[in-house]
Amino acid sequence: MNKTTIIIIIYIIGLIFGALVLDIWGAETSVFKGLLGLAWTALLLIGLFFAEKDENN
Repeated sequence: MNKTTIIIIIYIIGLIFGALVLDIWGAETSVFKGLLGLAWTALLLIGLFFAEKDENN
């Protein structure tokens, strides 16, 4: 398994955790929960960037 696949699997597990435990996609979502979702996606993009950069070197 390469690094990109591992990062995406961790991201999906985090999304499931956020949906079920933190109720990010609930009807009464706060600004904090929205920013938490954006931060999680930003971490995915940063991780993908560095994984691809590492594979190219």
